[in-house]
Amino acid sequence: MRRILLKLSGEALAGEKKTGFDEDTVRGVALQVKQLVDDGIQVGIVIGGGNFWRGRSSENIDRTKADQIGMLATVMNCIYVSEIFRSVGMMTGILTPFECGSFTKLFSKDRANKYFAKGVVVFFAGGTGHPYFSTDTGVVLRAIEVDADVILLAKSIDGVYDDDPGKNPSAKKFDQVTIDEVIARNLQVVDMTASILARDNRMPMWVFGLNEENSIVNTVRGKFNGTKVTVE
Repeated sequence: MRRILLKLSGEALAGEKKTGFDEDTVRGVALQVKQLVDDGIQVGIVIGGGNFWRGRSSENIDRTKADQIGMLATVMNCIYVSEIFRSVGMMTGILTPFECGSFTKLFSKDRANKYFAKGVVVFFAGGTGHPYFSTDTGVVLRAIEVDADVILLAKSIDGVYDDDPGKNPSAKKFDQVTIDEVIARNLQVVDMTASILARDNRMPMWVFGLNEENSIVNTVRGKFNGTKVTVE
């Protein structure tokens, strides 16, 4: 495996507080990613914004503006997490699809590839830069653009189930499922736009639990306990 794109939820980084950041959690992620970087794997990261903003909460807020707030939440998350990554010895860069002054650099495939070639962990912040598209769509889009081998979806649950395991104790976990079945059964691995984009561009996704010990490293090194979403 040469290049991966890791998707982290903002809520997961908040820990039990559910908002803001839990530094111990973020540092734990950083130490795992450093092992991968030390192994020569190129790592890109997309982070959701749910620890700061969960979308429009009032009819008085325009949907476009609400989505823009969410984009800025992901930028804040990437700046914070990238600093924790640097504190454990990694080089980082943050790319956005819109200008953020001196905070970030504008995304381009060429710039991302230059960063990867230098061993820099690349944070893709700001989603797609457009309203009505989630960070799910953003991570699939960036993975396709930079030719990632796989998307790693680190979630609060340990894989893909045929029903909500929180509500249905008999829900069945898939070891492997095709993207066509995900779409047909609306299994909500990622949103429908992202699912179709992944299917049409043959981008596999591996879903696993972030809270399991050393789960990111284990997933990349073959000790996988989640669900592989395949494109065949």
